[in-house]
Amino acid sequence: MDPSLHEPLGWVAALAAGLLIGIERERSQPDEQSSAGMRSFALAALAGAVAERLGALALAAALLGVAALAVAGYWRCSANDPGLTTELALLLSLLLGALAMHQPALASALAVLSVLLLVAKARLHGFARRVLSEQELQHALLLAAAVLVVLPLLPDRGLSWLGGLNPHLLWTLAVLLMLMQSLGHVALRWLGPERGLALSGLFGGLVSSTATIAALAQRAGRQREAFAPALAGALWSNVATVAELAVMAAVVSPALLGRLAPGLLLAAAVTVGAAWWGSRQARRHAGEASRPLSLAGQPFSARGALVFAGVLGLVLFVADLARRRFGGGGVLVATTLAGFADAHASAVSALQLHAAGMLPAPLAAACVAAAFSSNCVSKVLASATARSWRFSAWLAATLLASAGGLWIGLALAPWLSGGP
Repeated sequence: MDPSLHEPLGWVAALAAGLLIGIERERSQPDEQSSAGMRSFALAALAGAVAERLGALALAAALLGVAALAVAGYWRCSANDPGLTTELALLLSLLLGALAMHQPALASALAVLSVLLLVAKARLHGFARRVLSEQELQHALLLAAAVLVVLPLLPDRGLSWLGGLNPHLLWTLAVLLMLMQSLGHVALRWLGPERGLALSGLFGGLVSSTATIAALAQRAGRQREAFAPALAGALWSNVATVAELAVMAAVVSPALLGRLAPGLLLAAAVTVGAAWWGSRQARRHAGEASRPLSLAGQPFSARGALVFAGVLGLVLFVADLARRRFGGGGVLVATTLAGFADAHASAVSALQLHAAGMLPAPLAAACVAAAFSSNCVSKVLASATARSWRFSAWLAATLLASAGGLWIGLALAPWLSGGP
């Protein structure tokens, strides 16, 4: 930017910021409740700009003066409006005016964001008081602590006394799982329960596809009219499994994602196609469908994420021991057996070993496919609780086709990439 234009733009940005905030405040409050109007905010912003040009002492004096005026205005109007929003906005206007003299674009952007916050008062209050539950707030704080407090404290390297495990990576994957579950929960709350068991299956699958299928199968067994929507939910939970596997592969071992991509795409095509068909069948029974499967009102399962990290660490440890003792074949057996319990933890262990240079790409990809396949067997067994051969048959056919697509994609990957 031309230096000769910087200062004029600063004055314009300061005045615009004050006017913008002042207009919103003047429109939002009746005259008898307002301690400051549009002109007061514009003058405060210009005072901040002038004080910034005069020096730090002038800026401090201006800040104290406006703060004193804001306090006086609050005491005068507190009986009608006990809030502090207008007074805080006045102080912010002064600071934005000072900032505009150095960074006019940033000051303008912050002024717009401030006005958006002020305008969204009703929606934000309604969300905090009526939409957001106490349990959701607690889970949000727990997730924030997991990301901002715990994650930075963990060492980002393999520790010898943990068998070479990387605590930072394990916790990152646990946080990723909690975040994906939370996004699913938010989407379900946003779209509403009328979407039925299909959405419950998709978002429940982010927590545990096998457990979701078992719950839906039991529901279908208890209520005959819920068979079609429950089957749709079970089929959508398989979509969640493939999606999570792709995300974790991209996070842990991006280099292997290229080899896995054709198989994952084929598996995704099969699962999405089957889920779409299941949803069409469910819509035909929409009038008979019962209420959607409850997610227990919690955005994510912290214990489930910790169990996932623990299982992943154990599988990594066992797989590394098997690799040292029996070679690659031992890792393949270990990940296949672990896949019966958790496909993602088992698959990620193979991805991590490949990322660490301990497992060649073809064998690592085969371990991922083996874990996915053995987990498909667990899902079919879980679906047997419906005591309906049709439910289990449709699910088994979908899972067999998706696992087959993954293996076919792995076989075609070298040919598609032109490599060995």
